[in-house]
Parts: sequence; C-alpha cells; structure tokens
Amino acid sequence: MSGPTTTPDPELVEHIRAAIVRGGLIAPGQATREAITALAEDALDAGRHILSADDRRRVVSAVADATLGLGPLEPLLRDPDVTEVMVNGPGQVWVERGGRLESVEARFADSDHLLHVIDRILAPLGRRLDEASPMVDARLGDGSRVNAVVPPLSIDGPVLTVRRFPGERLQGDDLVRLGAMSPEMLDALRSAVAARRNILVTGGTGSGKTTTLAALCAAIGPTERVITIEDAAELRLPLEHVVRLESRPPGVEGRGAVPIRALVRNALRMRPDRIIVGEVRGGEALDMISALTTGHEGSLSTLHASSPREALRRLVTLALMGDLELPWRAVADQVASAVDLVVHQSRDASGARRTVEIAEVVRGDDGPGTRRLCRWRPHAGGGFVWAPEAAAWLARLRTDCQRAAAP
Repeated sequence: MSGPTTTPDPELVEHIRAAIVRGGLIAPGQATREAITALAEDALDAGRHILSADDRRRVVSAVADATLGLGPLEPLLRDPDVTEVMVNGPGQVWVERGGRLESVEARFADSDHLLHVIDRILAPLGRRLDEASPMVDARLGDGSRVNAVVPPLSIDGPVLTVRRFPGERLQGDDLVRLGAMSPEMLDALRSAVAARRNILVTGGTGSGKTTTLAALCAAIGPTERVITIEDAAELRLPLEHVVRLESRPPGVEGRGAVPIRALVRNALRMRPDRIIVGEVRGGEALDMISALTTGHEGSLSTLHASSPREALRRLVTLALMGDLELPWRAVADQVASAVDLVVHQSRDASGARRTVEIAEVVRGDDGPGTRRLCRWRPHAGGGFVWAPEAAAWLARLRTDCQRAAAP
C-alpha cells in the first residue's frame, strides 16, 4: 500500500485549524469531528478557495485530523501496514512498510506546526520538550514508542519517530510460517526456555529482538511469576502471572528518575521466578548477571550487538559500567556463568527478519565465548543448518526439560 498521491496544502490546513482554535468557534467539550468538519467547510467558503471536490474533502479531513489528532500523521497511523513513522523536520516524512523505508507526501506547514503535534502527543503523558529538555522517549497508550528531538540537538528542525507494534504479537508458529526460524529451531528454543536456560536475544535495531523474546516467553510455565522490566513497556506476554515495571525519566524539576538498574534490584525482592529485562543498556547488566548466577535461572533479555560473540563482549563492558569496580576477569567469568544461550537476529536487505544464529555460551581463556549450534545459510537446503555439536546439546536439553517438568 502506498501513500496518497495528493496531499492538501499544509499551510492552508494549518491556517484554517489555527483560525478555528484561536477564534473560539468550538465550545469546550464540543470539539467533535462533525463540528470541526462543518467549520472547515465554512472557512473554505468564506475564503473563496477554489478546490476540486476531492481536494476540498482532503483539506477538510486534514483540518479535522490536525485539530483533534496528529495532523498529517493521522492517515499514516491509521494505515495497518505502516510499522514506523519518521519525521525529519517539517518537510520530510518517511515510513516503514513491509520492512522497507519509503518517502511519503505528508508535510507540516512549518516547525511550529510539527512542534504542536509533538506537544499534543506528549501532553497526556506528562512529558515536555523544549530547549531545556530537547530530547524525549515515551510510550503511547497503544504501546507505540515515541522519540522526539528538537533544536539545538537536531539541526534541521524537530525530529519525530513513532514505532508502532501490531495489535497482536507474532507467536512462535507465526515466526516459522514467515521463515524467521525453522520448526526445529523453535522446538529447541521452547525447550531451552522450559529447561530454564538464561537466554540473550541479540541483533541490530529493528531486527525483531523484542518479537522473538515475546514469542519465546510463551514457553514459560503458566504458574510462574514473571517480572518484566523495560524503558518503555512494549512486551505483552501471553502469560497469566506477569508484573510489568517501567523506568521513569526525571520530572520537570529534574528529579524523580527511576532507572532500569533500580527496577532490577527491586525485582529481586518481588519473589520472581523469572526476570525479563526488555533491553540491557548500562550498569543494570551487573545486577542482572548477579541475579542470574544466584538462583534466578530461566531469565531472558535483549541486547544490541552485531554477533553472539560481540554480544558477550558488550555485556561484559556494560557490567563494568556498574559502581563496584570489579576486575575484568571476575565480570567475564560471571557473564560466562550467567548466560547459557545467545539467539541472534538480523534483518536483510528485503526487510525480512529472522533468527540467523543460535550459539551456546562457553567459558574460554580470554572470557566468555560461543559455540555455534545453528545458523542461517540462504544457499543451503532449507536455509537453517545445525552444527554437528548441536546433537549433544539437544540431548542435554531434552534431559533437563524432563527434570524441569518432573513434580
């Protein structure tokens, strides 16, 4: 599905919207779409604007969207095929459809118009964006993630990014159907979760880490108490006993921040069976590793990395950012003991997302290393190829699953 072929003049739309708002033509509580539409029609008649019937309809609809919603973004956010909206200043809007980026004709009248839309997004969330606080990351009511940056940090005007999530998360069987992993890989990963392996899902931005993490969590036992910890709550797990925690940024006065690290520490006092950290980014890595090595097996998290081996190196580096000043060797040994499995995601040039490698974590002389179990080989039969070493690992996994299932 492509964007509209003709977009209304953003300056005309903003002029009519501003006139309606400033003129007090709508009584408080009566700003319905029908009322705004009627006023926009009257404004076009009074201004003697010569427009075709289709152009007039687009202008009127855009005025209603700008007054009651998010202006030029409304049609894009109503499109179920759009998974991400990127506004690079008032004159350039891009979207992601089917894993591919494309430019659309949506435009804002000017930077003030774009700032008005950003303020409309942030106001219900109690967040602000100005020169004193020029960057914000937030979550909408539907779970969509919003990031906005304004000058002086963004050189060419305000920048807005909205990442949307499907109404229903993809399940493991959906990932197999889409070719993101093979049935054998899904069975092995479900068994790894049931056997309480500690799993790290890695990959680049937009590679499907959160989707795969949520799909794997479906294999957690129905009575287990799961605590999820995220910067912006995205995970919606198909489980009954879930406690969702979300970090909090500083308030307007610069106080009141609650970082991920504090939530990880607090989660240990909440009697968790499993701890799910949406993404490890900083010093909370040390607290999470400590939890995994002191009786909280079967936990999962995601991490930005270019490969399983690089993910372990980065996890050691992040843990060293903690405030305990531990020696590198001690932290590296803890990482090797804490993480059992790395599931690596990737997105190819066509936009397809898949699990390209599953690796077992092993202890080496120079820190934690990996042993490849399965990888994506596009030119091999079936695409997914298991290593000879995987047979012994799968046998141990089946034994551990039987033990975990025993009363």
